[in-house]
Amino acid sequence: MSHRIYSLDVFRGATIMAMILVNNAGSYDNAYPPLLHAAWHGWTITDWIFPFFLFIMGISLVFSFENRRSKGQTQHQLIKHTLKRSALLFALGLFINGFPFGLIPGSEFSLGTWRIPGVLQRISLCYLSAGLIFLYSSLRYRWFWIVGLTGLYWIALKWIPVPGYGAGILEPEGNLAWFIDSSLLGNHTWFFAPVKGFDPEGILSTIPAIASTLLGVQTAHWLLNKTNRLDVTNKLFVAGFISLLIGLIVSIWLPINKNLWTSSYVFFMNGWALICFAVLFWIVDVRGIRKGTKPFVIFGMNAITVFTLSELLAGLLWTISWNKENGTFTTLHDALYESVFLQIANPVNASLLFALSIVGVMYFVAHIMWEKKWFVKI
Repeated sequence: MSHRIYSLDVFRGATIMAMILVNNAGSYDNAYPPLLHAAWHGWTITDWIFPFFLFIMGISLVFSFENRRSKGQTQHQLIKHTLKRSALLFALGLFINGFPFGLIPGSEFSLGTWRIPGVLQRISLCYLSAGLIFLYSSLRYRWFWIVGLTGLYWIALKWIPVPGYGAGILEPEGNLAWFIDSSLLGNHTWFFAPVKGFDPEGILSTIPAIASTLLGVQTAHWLLNKTNRLDVTNKLFVAGFISLLIGLIVSIWLPINKNLWTSSYVFFMNGWALICFAVLFWIVDVRGIRKGTKPFVIFGMNAITVFTLSELLAGLLWTISWNKENGTFTTLHDALYESVFLQIANPVNASLLFALSIVGVMYFVAHIMWEKKWFVKI
């Protein structure tokens, strides 16, 4: 079978569109519940998005490396590429966190509170780790890595005592991930985290996120083999349901939790990723139905670039601010939401329309890049 899996491009684009949508609500106090992350334990559809992207990245990583190998690249060159791309993604994430660096009136920036973790930073570390594991281990031993990473993380959360709290605490404050982040990162964590010092893309919870990426790497093995595509679809569905079941069983002892990226969350979300991908694979690559998929492909071909631009735009909307005539403070984001979207819809729908407008702006940018064949490889 061809190594180009069209449904993978569709899946990547749909995931990035969803990521932009949930990150840009007009008002998080007036958003549809499924478009918000679970407050702590539990999950919503929004909690699908990040692990889906890591799953897709794992598959794409294998395709990319195999393509480079077919062109004669050596192991040393592949390692160099992995290190370079990881460093670039991490630097880009830091740039987003600091933007606009106090250069716009009303904005503030401090090296002492510059957030170090972030979405792109986690993507960077997962890409680096999964890439090196792929290059240095076989299909069989990568399963040991997955079990080892999720198993050791589970043991760490449940059995390593936190000073002043004890072992096995899974609340926002007192858990091991919070302790490590607050101790090592200090004020360099997410300002809007459930508790001060915690970061949803923190140090310890990146370990199981690497396993999420490796599960995508393992899935690529089926897609690369020259087997019947219907058989591949069946394998994806079966593996998806098994992974869901594993996640649910593990959740009896370790709750599904996106903020902590618990081991149950890894397998549960991998199950959904496999099932959703199986549906797309069957429709697009088995049945050959591609009508209506082009917008997703356009997003997917410049996924990281479009996501980065959306985050920078959001930063500007929240940073540009002024005092209104009545003396109250407002931002460009809130002014647009209140003066435009609240005038045409109730608060919840206005919030959704605001987010959809950001998706529309990003699609416009992605479409221009597509038409001009500007494909930024980060």
